Amino acid sequence: MVLDKLGGSLKNTLAKIAKAVFVDERLINELVREIQRALLGSDVNVKLVFKLTKSIKERALKDKVPSGITQKEYLVKIVYEELIKFLGAEKSEIKIVKKKPFKIMMVGLFGSGKTTSISKLAKYYSNRGYKVGAVGLDVHRAAAPEQLKQLCEKIDIDCFIDKKEKDALKIYKKFEKDFAKYDLLLVDTAGRDALSEDLIEEIESLNKYIKPDEKLLVISADIGQTAQDQAQAFHEACGVTGVLVSKLDGTAKGGGALSACAATSASVKFIGVGEKPEDLEVFNPKGFVGRLLGMGDIEALLEKAEEAFDKEQAEDLGKRMLKGDFNFLDLYDQMQAMNKMGSLSKITEMLPGFGKMKIPKDMLKVQESKLKKWKFILGSMTKEELEDPEILNRARVERIAKGAGVETSEVRELLKQYKQSKKMMKMMKGSGDPEKLMKKFKGKMPKGF
Repeated sequence: MVLDKLGGSLKNTLAKIAKAVFVDERLINELVREIQRALLGSDVNVKLVFKLTKSIKERALKDKVPSGITQKEYLVKIVYEELIKFLGAEKSEIKIVKKKPFKIMMVGLFGSGKTTSISKLAKYYSNRGYKVGAVGLDVHRAAAPEQLKQLCEKIDIDCFIDKKEKDALKIYKKFEKDFAKYDLLLVDTAGRDALSEDLIEEIESLNKYIKPDEKLLVISADIGQTAQDQAQAFHEACGVTGVLVSKLDGTAKGGGALSACAATSASVKFIGVGEKPEDLEVFNPKGFVGRLLGMGDIEALLEKAEEAFDKEQAEDLGKRMLKGDFNFLDLYDQMQAMNKMGSLSKITEMLPGFGKMKIPKDMLKVQESKLKKWKFILGSMTKEELEDPEILNRARVERIAKGAGVETSEVRELLKQYKQSKKMMKMMKGSGDPEKLMKKFKGKMPKGF
């Protein structure tokens, strides 16, 4: 989960508010201390921690509680709002303007994840209809050009490298005439183990010639409070316009990277939340804080769903499901789309309310394992069986299980799940006309879905 440790600490802190009999100055002081402990434990800069908690305390003691909510609810609201303000208030996605090519130059220290982040950005923007190209200018790490090339090949993105040339600017000039056909050009630059003078000089030189439209600083989430010095040094060298925080999956602390950006003029644009090319999100402070506090991030979930599902197919499937008219082919398509959205733990993290339920990770892993097996089972079926699951008899079940490398009981479990889903959909059918039900359901969904 994203910032698992920090999120857990903050959720526990808010749980104490919910259990409190009433809100007084003693509770507020305890709340402030708990938040300070959680943020400092996640490597957030000390000065920024005290500035943030001072604002929370002042509002908690002075603000008038609006009508319609309790004092405890308003206290949670204050924490939520101040954390959002601390992280930048509004999301600031990079908008690609109509000029060819729009150039994004990536900078950062060695091991920060620049090259991997380029493949994620390439995937993100190519999915949105942009023609994307990448150029490798990391001439100091021997494996960098080949790594970039392989990552780009996997997602069908053109990549320009020269393994023999050791002058980054010469490589750029060599391919410059080819860049005009792309909407977006992603530029990979060299890193070092530390901010050395020659690294700064090289970046300054490239920045002066390339004139990138955006300069993204890639900071690893596990770097700690030294991130602030990095952000300021790179900003002075090339005028950083945004930050991409990588490796925010797992239990990386991340507070240092996020707070460093909050303290500089460069806001967080993207966050990397996994190893796959699709594991990149536009940084949305509201959604991010919502997930930290267990409130979910429905906006990010809908964006992932829109990428994974074809809109017309989804609407058609929805209508047929409400009629109780769907089969294993539809189930297979759904599972493929769910796979594109990410792991179950990431999806449930975005659902409002699920963060408070404390679903055991082992339970989610078991369910993910089942889904993988079900995918193998469906892949072992004939077209006739996929279209009409009712024909599955004992002999067919045994053949399917053997082909999928699973037990017959697992095939029957999938069949049972299918029949239960179909039965539930038929019950829904009894509550009204499917067309009207679809319109009613759609009308209650967030705008744009």
